[in-house]
Amino acid sequence: MRKLALLGASLLPLTVQPLLAQESPPPEPAAASATTEAAPAASPAIGSARTGPEHRFTGADLFDLAAAADPQISPDGRHIAYVRRANDIMSDRAVSSIWLLDTQTGAETPVAGRTGDAFSPRWSPDGKRLAYVSTAGGGAQLWVRWMDGGEAAKLTGLPTSPSSIAWSPDGRSIAYTMLVKDEAPSFGKAPANKPEGAKWAAPLEVHDLLTYRADGQGLIEPGFEKIFVVSATGGAPRQLTFGPYHDGGPLSWSRDGTTLYFSADRRSDWQSDPLESNIYALDVADGAVTQLTTRKGPDANPLVSPDGRMIAYVGFDDRLRAYENTGLYVMNRDGSGSRRLAAAWDYSVDRAAWDADGRGLYVQYDERGETRVARIGLDGSVRAIATGLANSDFDRPYSGGSFSVADNDAIAFTAGTPARPAEVALAAGGRTRTLTDLNRTLAATKALGEVRKISAASSFDGLSIDGWLTLPPGYREGRRVPLILEIHGGPFAAYGPHFAADNQLYAAAGYAVLSANPRGSTSYGEAFANAIDKNYPGNDYFDLMSIVDRAIDLGIADPDALFVTGGSGGGVLTSWIVGKTDRFKAAVAQKPVINWTTQALTADGPAFFGRYWMGAMPWENQATYWNHSPLSLVGNVKTPTMVVVGSEDYRTPVSESEQYYTALRLRGVPTALVKVPGASHGGIAARPSQAAAKASAILAWFEKYRTGWTPEPAATPASTPSSPASETPQP
Repeated sequence: MRKLALLGASLLPLTVQPLLAQESPPPEPAAASATTEAAPAASPAIGSARTGPEHRFTGADLFDLAAAADPQISPDGRHIAYVRRANDIMSDRAVSSIWLLDTQTGAETPVAGRTGDAFSPRWSPDGKRLAYVSTAGGGAQLWVRWMDGGEAAKLTGLPTSPSSIAWSPDGRSIAYTMLVKDEAPSFGKAPANKPEGAKWAAPLEVHDLLTYRADGQGLIEPGFEKIFVVSATGGAPRQLTFGPYHDGGPLSWSRDGTTLYFSADRRSDWQSDPLESNIYALDVADGAVTQLTTRKGPDANPLVSPDGRMIAYVGFDDRLRAYENTGLYVMNRDGSGSRRLAAAWDYSVDRAAWDADGRGLYVQYDERGETRVARIGLDGSVRAIATGLANSDFDRPYSGGSFSVADNDAIAFTAGTPARPAEVALAAGGRTRTLTDLNRTLAATKALGEVRKISAASSFDGLSIDGWLTLPPGYREGRRVPLILEIHGGPFAAYGPHFAADNQLYAAAGYAVLSANPRGSTSYGEAFANAIDKNYPGNDYFDLMSIVDRAIDLGIADPDALFVTGGSGGGVLTSWIVGKTDRFKAAVAQKPVINWTTQALTADGPAFFGRYWMGAMPWENQATYWNHSPLSLVGNVKTPTMVVVGSEDYRTPVSESEQYYTALRLRGVPTALVKVPGASHGGIAARPSQAAAKASAILAWFEKYRTGWTPEPAATPASTPSSPASETPQP
């Protein structure tokens, strides 16, 4: 399970809503964007200076990208409502709309999103209505559209955004969760004699929460997530839960509509134990809440079986390790008889849905960097159902995606390739079809770099390490090219054969890009991930160096033109690497952790990082903190190293990057500090202009230290492969 990752994860247990797949209201536009000029090798000619079409992938092409997310198949399997995320050049952000897809004809119809963002589509039990959240006309509200040609109706006028939408079985009510605000704490006040028209300073800002700010959210408003229910035809919502704790989604109704099941940590010390949660039953009529699970560790995502007799859920036993696989469990509806399904299956469950007959569940999981769907039977059997799932992000090749299941067991899911962002696909009747073509122009006009899988044995202990090489467009076999080692964040995450705009921009500038999964990566089993438990960064360094050597041995990478970058956990390893070796010509550490003591006490997970990753608090074992801090190695650094960070990063706070930049300057190491205005940790590539500028700045830094190499002309689009090739040794 991805716990609180450096890579933009939620403070709630990630079994609740994995970040890379969830839909949420889009961020407000930032006030400014980065202005770094593009590197010459990647700069397209414009206007009358062009002598033909630009076949290379450029920063301008980011505005033409679109991706499918959150596909929701109707109960009868005839239609799929999905969220289309497309970059808008005027607002410089991704906008979300909902489209309806006919699974038989392929016809598409817009449903919502013309006058505001729309997301979280959910079908009524009879498939005749679609609930969703839209910002049309102002703040995010709950809407319902009658799908037989009727209009859409706004059901709510809420002060904060609804989430975790769940229809009652009879279709008469909709449950949801929403933040109920509390009064902020107050200590002290200004004098009462303020003259009329005087301009005094803002009042004091007082906080009393352990985690008082969150990445991508900013300062946390006082209050708690609570469960509500509203009539599906409108009216006043009714609050169902109360008290000083967060009651979270997703929500699941009992088959008779009398009970809602949810996940929460309803203990008084919820602030200091970030992973704990249990499953609760809520009586809709009288508000009585009954706790169903009791173990130490997160239990979340309750799902009532088709016959109403069982509840499936996900979770794990919290052993204070850096990583745990999330298991799939079932229990009786009163909480008795809990058991884990397929306990020996060494993969983590990200999402689950009951099959039509209630004899098993479909689950989403990652295997060796690729996201898949399998069916796990109540007898513990496991059968593969769908492969090739893809998430809706554009910048880097992370695993992920989403799916839903119809009453006839047809499965809608997001699918992609290294050359294509996520589309909507359907697995039904023994075959799989891709139903959308959102990036037709990209495929027709751009020559993208081929993606090849390679593997290497780690020099530390022989552990097999996977990676994916993105080659420059038009790459000729046997020609050595500069290599960028691009390291993923998390560190409990995984790269795979997925579309990555950053990698394609680097490849278009003439670099091969190596995206590797060192120990600590997910999708290779629990032991592989926990190989960095209480030792991060550590032996993952040897894994990365070994797979770089493999790219050299294959005759692809130029050993005299190596570069390294990575974000978040990848920024940690980038700064660690340049403290260990001088073999890279230049480096860019993006949003790194440099000093684990300051990280543990200033990041937005103060109850998590020290306890789970270091095994102690800084004042209890300072040696462990210092020995794993890249700052401890800064005296060894000779590699020119740029530092990049979002100016509103609360996951690896800006002070981490500033420490490193200052230390490098004091040592006389060539460096530069690049801040992305208004950007959070998880949103550093959310604005297309800033994503392009950031990639351009990285290329410009590398160009400064790259000599004696010029890229070949771009290949024609017809040469772009649609799927990754296997590793092929070069002569």
